[in-house]
Amino acid sequence: MNLHEYQGKELLKSYGVAIQEGLVANTVDEAIEAYGKIKEKTGSGFAVVKAQIHAGGRGKGGGVKLVKNEGDLKEKADAILGMMLKTPQTPGGMEGPGKLVKKILVAEDAYVPSPDECDEFYVSVLMDREKKCNVIIYSTEGGMDIETVAEETPHLVHKEYIDPTLGLQGFQARKIAFNLGLNGKAMKEMVKFISSLYKAFVGADASLFEINPCLKTGDDRIIAVDCKVTLDDNALYRHPDLAELRDTDEEDPTEVEAKEYGLNYVQLDGNVGCMVNGAGLAMATMDIIKLSGGEPANFLDVGGTADAKRVEQAFRIILKDPEVKAILINIFGGIVRCDRVAQGVVDAYKNMGNIEVPIIVRLQGTNADVAKTLIDESGLAVKSAILLQEAADLVKEAVA
Repeated sequence: MNLHEYQGKELLKSYGVAIQEGLVANTVDEAIEAYGKIKEKTGSGFAVVKAQIHAGGRGKGGGVKLVKNEGDLKEKADAILGMMLKTPQTPGGMEGPGKLVKKILVAEDAYVPSPDECDEFYVSVLMDREKKCNVIIYSTEGGMDIETVAEETPHLVHKEYIDPTLGLQGFQARKIAFNLGLNGKAMKEMVKFISSLYKAFVGADASLFEINPCLKTGDDRIIAVDCKVTLDDNALYRHPDLAELRDTDEEDPTEVEAKEYGLNYVQLDGNVGCMVNGAGLAMATMDIIKLSGGEPANFLDVGGTADAKRVEQAFRIILKDPEVKAILINIFGGIVRCDRVAQGVVDAYKNMGNIEVPIIVRLQGTNADVAKTLIDESGLAVKSAILLQEAADLVKEAVA
């Protein structure tokens, strides 16, 4: 689950991480009020207005603006609120439709009063699945796309692996600060920053914390100017307060609907919808579709309770995609019997009326032969298969 910048910063602050202070606003009037509070606190008329969407690169699309006075703030807040912001990370990139900006963050200008004395760093914490431990990735090249830095100047990207049993050690935090070229007060501040950041990462059951830029101010403070936070969905049951921060307006509406039905669904760009029980089988099914000449239109795992109601809901979600030219249902009957799934497919088909796209059903496992008979004798335009190759051939025929 992704958080907005202002939500991520509040989470970091609760763990003692120093942040660029700011206030969120939903309207221009709220933005003016927030600006007044920021100005009163900092004593400076400079502030930053940031669009709040779940995507990076907001500055490239005009979603981050520096303001100098209230009139400037009003003009730029009005321009950003309600705009369809396009960034390299919004759907379709800079050529796509963009995302509607409903909230803005009015934040202090952390570079005042001595921008020339500030330094920008990159710091992130995430899981390294290959090494089975968390890793802190950091670089002196903050404010830039880390992918570009890693490709063009890989020696400037450092990694510090954290033993899952011991956790982050003091010498590791000091090593990070040293490699970033810091000393004196700035080094002590960075050690504190890294320690608090890692504590927040573990405490929130996060899968990603990305601070870019992490700023050394003119007076040697270390603060998070921007942050990207992704929480582990599987751990949200332990954090009901964080689960409430979910902004479904920023997510794919079809995926949100699927989640309400207990379906694991991810939208893709292909032409063959797939309905499967089990994530591993779903991945194999997507491979089958590609080998047969098609492209998977989605990942959809119905789980172990593929009854008529759940199958019907899965059908409706898949058919929301106008690019779907065929549907492959691939079920392994272990916990759930194949004949039960087959009956669910038949009942769902009848309830939904005429479904124009071809449907291929491959059932293997408990009562697979009974299931095939049920489908073959249903009188519906549904093709059945038992072998994987049969299903692949039928998919190829359907999309040809």
